[in-house]
Amino acid sequence: MRQTWICRLLSAAFVLALAAPIHGQSFGFAWWKDAQFQHDLSLSADQTARIDAIFQAAISQLRPKAEELTRQEELLSQQIVAGADEALVIKQIDKVEAIRAHLNKMRTLMLLKERQVLSSDQRVKLNKLHEQWERDHKRPSRGDVK
Repeated sequence: MRQTWICRLLSAAFVLALAAPIHGQSFGFAWWKDAQFQHDLSLSADQTARIDAIFQAAISQLRPKAEELTRQEELLSQQIVAGADEALVIKQIDKVEAIRAHLNKMRTLMLLKERQVLSSDQRVKLNKLHEQWERDHKRPSRGDVK
């Protein structure tokens, strides 16, 4: 039972790691379009098209929400700099965090739907490919920079 829970937790962490953070950068690595991933996973043209359709549908909702998050974060920053009333700042914080939570939920559901297109064997292979991709594209941590 505990191993099943740990496996689910690791799978969820992997799903979240597959896409870059919503705020500030891109909406993720389009692994299903990468020739090496397609080959290694034996993705069919139908699977690639279905995953891309899931991504395109989600991105059309994610982008405007990400832009709204940026606007609301900027407003929060302005309120803090201006020394706004604490109650007003708290209300804005709640608004920012609600938008952020909604974005994360939408992104996670997108990733889940993408993975559901794959067979269980393909998901296992994807986990391994992702781990290798992470090793190959590791960003230096702050402690590594001199």
